[in-house]
Amino acid sequence: MKALLVHLDDSTFQGLARVAPAANRRRSQFVREAIRRAVREAEYARIREAYRATPDSESEADDWSTAEEYKP
Repeated sequence: MKALLVHLDDSTFQGLARVAPAANRRRSQFVREAIRRAVREAEYARIREAYRATPDSESEADDWSTAEEYKP
């Protein structure tokens, strides 16, 4: 695993300390998960933008006219 040094302003650090105390590496886990989430959201935004810029044609779109009713 790679190490990363991040500088935080006081209010951001205090907020992090409230939601993820330093004990038991919870803070590191919290930061890793926040970064993963931000990366995933950025990737999804890029994919959405690509589909918006070049939507599927009618021939490529799924045909839902014969879909069965979902019964749990």
